[in-house]
Parts: sequence; structure tokens; C-alpha cells
Amino acid sequence: MSTTQSERLRALLEPVVSKKGLDLEEVEVTPAGKRRVLRVVVDSDDGVQLDTCAELSRTLSETLDDADTMGGSPYVLEVTSPGADRPLTEQRHYRRAIGRLVKANLAESAGGGEVTARVTGVDDEGIDLEVPGVKGRKPTARRLAFDEIAKARVEIEFNRKAAEKRAQFGSAAADGEGKEEA
Repeated sequence: MSTTQSERLRALLEPVVSKKGLDLEEVEVTPAGKRRVLRVVVDSDDGVQLDTCAELSRTLSETLDDADTMGGSPYVLEVTSPGADRPLTEQRHYRRAIGRLVKANLAESAGGGEVTARVTGVDDEGIDLEVPGVKGRKPTARRLAFDEIAKARVEIEFNRKAAEKRAQFGSAAADGEGKEEA
């Protein structure tokens, strides 16, 4: 897809997406046989529900039909939210990840390597992290400027809620959570 088509699509779709209270994260056109797939990725601080994607898809379809940005060849419109493994690239992505565990690859200017820690705060310059303690040590605080982060992603935690519940209410409450009532 040419840069000019990408820019035209973004300029056309961004106001419609913003009007719905969402952020336009990505616009991508890829070939798929005789058709093309126009993937529009949206997000918000509260996440994106399936009904919101369906409603937005109808609205964007009408907008695209009224404009000739996609040309005359057939395409499939796909409106989606970012996946759990999407890269964190903008301040708002880190803000939405507060409380979550992230893995960040550090830039060479920051010494390289990687750090896995929980995001505790975000501001205009960077992020505050809580790095888990090793071998029974207490967690430590760490600050990373955005320019010290080469790339970062949220780490999926399958047992976090159960572990938090056990810590908060004791193991008896957590043990009964998966049992059905008779």
C-alpha cells in the first residue's frame, strides 16, 4: 500500500473513530487473493467491546463507500482491537498497561538487556516499574525513560487473579472459586 493511500485512509477514518471515543491505532491494507483486506485497529482506555467494533464497522463501511479511497477493486473491512501481544509504542499504551506485567528490551543507550516488571505509573517522560524481587528479596522500584525502551510488550499472566485472591482472602476462598454449587 502506498504511503499516500495510507495517509488518505487515516485522514478519512480517524475523525469517525475519534467521534466514537476511540483511538485509531493502525490502518493496514493487505492483499488476499483477488481481494484486499482493510484492517482497522482501534482501542480505548476502557478496551473495545465486540458490539462497538460491529457498530464502528458499519459506520466506517458507509464512510468508505461515500469516498473513493479504496478504489474500485473489492476489499474486506475488518475492525478489531489490538491483541494482547501488541507492542507498547505510545504513552497511552503504557498508561493502559498500569498494573500489568511488561517485558521491555532496553536500548543500547540504557545498557541493553531486558527487564520484566509491573507498570506502576506513567508520565510524559517515561514509566515507573516495580521489579519483582529475586530469591525472596523485596521488589524494587525502577524508572525508565521512553527513549531507554527499544521495545516492550505486556506479559500474559494466567494465574494473577487467583494469586491475588489467595493473598487477599486466604487460600480457602481461592480453592473454592472453581467449584460449582450443587
